[in-house]
Amino acid sequence: MFKDLTYQLAIMEYMLAPMEKITDSSFRSICHKYGADLTFTEQIRFETLVKKTKSALERIRIPDDTPTIIQIMGKDEEKLEQFLKDFSPEGGFKGFNLNLGCPSQSYVRQGIGSAMIKRPTKVKRMVDMIKTYDHNVNVKLRLGVNFTEKKEKVYLKLIEKVEADFFIVHARYRSESYEIKADWSVFPECVETGKAIVANGDIITQEDVEKMKEIGCVGVMIGRTAMNNPLIFGQLRNLKLPSLESVKKEIAELQKQRN
Repeated sequence: MFKDLTYQLAIMEYMLAPMEKITDSSFRSICHKYGADLTFTEQIRFETLVKKTKSALERIRIPDDTPTIIQIMGKDEEKLEQFLKDFSPEGGFKGFNLNLGCPSQSYVRQGIGSAMIKRPTKVKRMVDMIKTYDHNVNVKLRLGVNFTEKKEKVYLKLIEKVEADFFIVHARYRSESYEIKADWSVFPECVETGKAIVANGDIITQEDVEKMKEIGCVGVMIGRTAMNNPLIFGQLRNLKLPSLESVKKEIAELQKQRN
């Protein structure tokens, strides 16, 4: 569990980002095998999990010891508690991640995903609730729903108020295109809060990782690059690795076994 792991600024954790229809258990296992320290499931609403449908439970299944964080999202605190009361950890479960970064406009209209960034008091209650069930919990967030929220530093206010294990900061606001480079200038002020910060957004090279170390981030999260290159984590760590083609076959074979 992460509560047993002491984060030091000199140590860099490599994390696989949660990605819809990508980060199933097979993809997570292989990314961990070749260099990722920590992986995350696809997002799932805890309001859905309480229904205990097969498809919902499959999304959070952890069939092996791959270090895995279950990413959940939602706003109904009663449903969250209902889910937590019945939840039993399995495999390499390492805690929960609260999703405050989903850019989906439909979710924002419902007041979840990125819309939750400006609700630090509610997020704090949810984080504290998860802790009462003796689970680790971290938060993934963007810089706000739009440029105005970014300018008002809603992300910083949330980090300051909430006591999570660490905060994964995707350095874009909700409506910002991936074609626009992530704004790394926000990371130093996030680190200055004294909270453990994981950098997310356009981190591709060893130089990028070194930059995050210099800033004081405790980890980096990589998503889109890993989609096509699950070896990226090992490459950034200078590990001896097999061919990308053979690894993609390994993922496909593992998916067949688990389906």
